[in-house]
Amino acid sequence: MRHVAEEKVGPDAVSITEPVLLILLSLAESPRHGYALLKDIESMSSGRVRLSTGTLYGALHRLLESGWIERFETEDTSRDKRSYRLTAEGRRILTLEFDRLKQLTRIAGARLRVREV
Repeated sequence: MRHVAEEKVGPDAVSITEPVLLILLSLAESPRHGYALLKDIESMSSGRVRLSTGTLYGALHRLLESGWIERFETEDTSRDKRSYRLTAEGRRILTLEFDRLKQLTRIAGARLRVREV
């Protein structure tokens, strides 16, 4: 399963999966290494999303290739930890996705309020 959608829907629109959204949201707050990402994602989702290391690192690899994140050098070199941070392009994509989700929730709210006659 591919986690980064290449398909564009409108001008600059990109739809991304929930795991990728959570990775980007975690990195929007601060740079993190893999284990910290796993724990933050689990916390943000109240334990509902628990990524395997394979899923996480596969998504990180694709996000690095797309330029949405970059490796970040830290002073903590214990166990050869690699940290990642959001790029300007990644923040732009995250903002677009946030706007898309807001629009969808507005539509869903309006449709759910409509009563059958």
